Amino acid sequence: MFISNAFAQGAPAAGAGDGLLSLLPLVGMFVVLYFIMIRPQMKRQKEHKAMIEALAKGDEVVTNGGLLGRVTRLGESYVHLEVASGVELQVQRHAVVQVLPKGTIGK
Repeated sequence: MFISNAFAQGAPAAGAGDGLLSLLPLVGMFVVLYFIMIRPQMKRQKEHKAMIEALAKGDEVVTNGGLLGRVTRLGESYVHLEVASGVELQVQRHAVVQVLPKGTIGK
């Protein structure tokens, strides 16, 4: 009487192409993220692992805490560094950040 009946209009069905097209920006962002963040990090990890495995007695190194020292002994997961005459510290291998050129640390 006072209220008329409301009928829903049929919306056109979304095609399969529209669904794939809406995922394209998400896929594009993942590709950009991979090349900007993930790939360089994996490369750095690989280089660090190779450096750690190549450590040898007598190498001069820097730790992530900023200590400079000469490698005196190598263990499975630890390195002994001589930081001064008669002062030897034991640090984890992964704490070594950089191998310095020979003769950098003066005696």
